[in-house]
Amino acid sequence: MAPWKLPLAVVAIAVPIIFGFYIGGPGVGLAVGALAVAVLVFVAVRLRPRGAIGAAVPEDGRRHLLVVLGRPLEDREAIDAIAAAAAGGEGPAQTLLLSPVNVGFLDRWASDLEGARREAQRRLVLSVASLAKAGVAAEGRVGDEDLVQAVEDQLGSFPADEVILVETAGKDPAAVAAAEELRERLRPRFRRLQVRS
Repeated sequence: MAPWKLPLAVVAIAVPIIFGFYIGGPGVGLAVGALAVAVLVFVAVRLRPRGAIGAAVPEDGRRHLLVVLGRPLEDREAIDAIAAAAAGGEGPAQTLLLSPVNVGFLDRWASDLEGARREAQRRLVLSVASLAKAGVAAEGRVGDEDLVQAVEDQLGSFPADEVILVETAGKDPAAVAAAEELRERLRPRFRRLQVRS
């Protein structure tokens, strides 16, 4: 946090409280204080970190490819593009497939994540098998439902030098926004691979 933000937050809380106590007494002062704190907490929760994601260069000297699956890899052109990305360079890249969990509103509300996890696992199995058939050895992991958070979590332990997002063209506005955020924040090379539905 920038050094000037903490005093600003204290002023944003203290000034309305003092003003409320001065104008309306203890009841108004407490109500204004509670409102100021609630607004500050709401704003703090809504803010997301906007720093860069991922290491600039993997430290072990090997190439690392992170493939984020918005859908299973079944399209021949997409499989060939990922196989070419994994094979390019001095040697085959270590390839990791990441399948974020797609949780629906009602499932989240009912805390029923099993169906979404099974679907993410199914995407991984199909995609790993498709890449294996094309000669690419890959491992897979299920990730967070927030696409940006899932990528950020994986880049903490898997230092990719390239990230490929496999998605259906123009299907989900939230996925498009997440892809744009990844384009802005990722240090490794990023590209989107749009496949037919």
